[in-house]
Amino acid sequence: MKNTNIKYIHAQEILDSRGNPTLATTIVLECGAKGKASVPSGASTGTHEALELRDGDASRYLGKGVLKAVSNVNTIIAPEIIGMDALCQEDIDRYLIKMDGTPLKSKLGANAILSVSMAAAQAAAQAENLELYEYLGKKESYFLPVPLINILNGGSHADNNVDIQEFMIVPAGRPNFSEAIRAAAEVFHNLKKILKSNGYSTAVGDEGGFAPNLKSNEEALDLITESIQKAGYQPGKDIFLALDVAASEFYIDNLYVFEKSDGSKKSIDDMIEFYHKLVKNYPIISLEDGFAEDDWEGWKTLTEELGEKIQLVGDDIFVTNLERFKKGVSQHIGNSILIKLNQIGTLTETLETINFAHQNGYTTVISHRSGETEDTFIADLSVACNLMQIKTGSLSRSERVAKYNRLLEIEKHLAQKGQYAGTKAFRKYL
Repeated sequence: MKNTNIKYIHAQEILDSRGNPTLATTIVLECGAKGKASVPSGASTGTHEALELRDGDASRYLGKGVLKAVSNVNTIIAPEIIGMDALCQEDIDRYLIKMDGTPLKSKLGANAILSVSMAAAQAAAQAENLELYEYLGKKESYFLPVPLINILNGGSHADNNVDIQEFMIVPAGRPNFSEAIRAAAEVFHNLKKILKSNGYSTAVGDEGGFAPNLKSNEEALDLITESIQKAGYQPGKDIFLALDVAASEFYIDNLYVFEKSDGSKKSIDDMIEFYHKLVKNYPIISLEDGFAEDDWEGWKTLTEELGEKIQLVGDDIFVTNLERFKKGVSQHIGNSILIKLNQIGTLTETLETINFAHQNGYTTVISHRSGETEDTFIADLSVACNLMQIKTGSLSRSERVAKYNRLLEIEKHLAQKGQYAGTKAFRKYL
């Protein structure tokens, strides 16, 4: 029997894709197996997320340093966790939660705790001579997720005049993951050509999508639809559209203020009318954060109006928090949940939320953050849990592409044991 007890833990400060500090933690087991994990950081964050601990020292990284979180791993967490069995993931995570003792992990920092939780899983998988998805999934067959690929940025992810934060393409109609990625890449490059020919900027935003100044939010959808067609694919059959509105970002005094585009102020009814029009005119299959994180009335109305037609994904309103999600399910809010590990802070709590979603008929979409690293943990987790959908940005910037490349590896490794989720991921709406 291998000794899978934790022998060594060490965290250090590294940089994320925006050049801001985050932390990476390495765990070594007595048997020599090693796990390493780095933690992402969001720009458009929900106020109910677990706390990302920052130093607040203006003399370092404009106050965004994470030396406190690093120190918490190395001097507080490590002495307590060393000696625990890495195969007992839930025991480790429960102990970390108990050590912190606060609702939002504000004592030790959710970023510190999550880095240890993820690294322990990586080390355990290596000790068992298993791929991470195999160790976490332990299934006879798996689904490769449908990618929701952000190819045009607005909102807080880009310095332009587009209010909606993410415009995504969804290659659900392709036969396998490899072909889905190929189709998406071809659309991405066609979009670049079209933007250039129209005199628009082809600079990219935080998540790798283009970030031009456009005439309206609708123009973004027109350009993407044209790009799909130019690439030789059929909108609404081969490739669908998805939006992350991130409505919390422009919710002001109980109104939705489109400050970046036309300056209009919209009520709940106005927003519903706006979404009805978009869904009618474009092959939109998924809508994320259509209302603000605490606008339960707006969310309820949206679900009543569009919940049978398209996927309605809750991110800021649920923040991967099981208690908030239970409230949402009881009130029939949305029909899908976005899963972000660093919103809650441990792998165990993330898995509990995923399981609850599946038990209650909600679809699940695992997601990166706008500040990412080259860590590919979420790619493996999407396969392990048969989440069927993944958001990890555009087909540019290596920290985004790393996740797609990992899924291509997994697809090859699985062979006949793996199936592309495709339209099954959207079974209620197709």
